[in-house]
Amino acid sequence: MKRAIDLTLAMIAMAILFVPFVMVALLVWLSSSGPVLYWSDRVGARNTVFRMPKFRTMRSGTPVLATHLLLDADAYLTPVGSFLRKSSLDELPQLWSILKGDMSFVGPRPALYNQKDLIALRTQYGVHLLVPGLTGWAQINGRDELAIAEKVRLDAEYLKRQSTGFDMLILLMTAVKVVKGDGIVH
Repeated sequence: MKRAIDLTLAMIAMAILFVPFVMVALLVWLSSSGPVLYWSDRVGARNTVFRMPKFRTMRSGTPVLATHLLLDADAYLTPVGSFLRKSSLDELPQLWSILKGDMSFVGPRPALYNQKDLIALRTQYGVHLLVPGLTGWAQINGRDELAIAEKVRLDAEYLKRQSTGFDMLILLMTAVKVVKGDGIVH
């Protein structure tokens, strides 16, 4: 059921968001050198690595680290990078990952392949069995501001509570958070 909902919503979203997608791609292309999309190695269900696309918000050559680990993350942002992150428009290409089945609309956010502490803790609590999501329970309860242990606690709570109704609540709360710009550090 969840996969059918993901496919349906992803196809509808891609049709509705086609024009904004093209506009964001042009903004990225015109504002900085380098590719429009950034393909990031992420950890998916059962700790398998997959390639996740995002609109590029960081300059080419930025170290492959979680943004909060960069000494001065703002120095690496492209001219439109901050806007794309705050509006979550950089996430639009992840609709492709949802169509492919690497991601779902709702689940724990996929870890970077080198976030060993996050991956180990998620594995300990069984969260690694879930398909990662575009948004999730931890995302709407703190996003970038959460410590890893708290993020995993919320991911484990989602694992226990997951249902279609809970997913719909998370999607609704995500829309409110995106509009408000809550929880975004960079």
